Amino acid sequence: MSIACNEGAEEGKSFIKYIDYLNDKGYIPPNGREWVDKIRKLGNEATHKLETKNEEDAKLALNFTGMLLKFIYELPSMLR
Repeated sequence: MSIACNEGAEEGKSFIKYIDYLNDKGYIPPNGREWVDKIRKLGNEATHKLETKNEEDAKLALNFTGMLLKFIYELPSMLR
């Protein structure tokens, strides 16, 4: 949500709408939508179920989120 709103999306939408926004605007890397959906599902489960996530899921979420942030914010600045 934060990334999408920072890039022009309206606040108050559902999380899937923010993912669609980022995807439609080209902020998600090619073939990356499946990864973003996996992270979305992990977050949704963690929010709505009282179960502990495993280390592998946590690392997956952190690593992909870090790569997405680099793709959106760091790489474009390297082209300037």
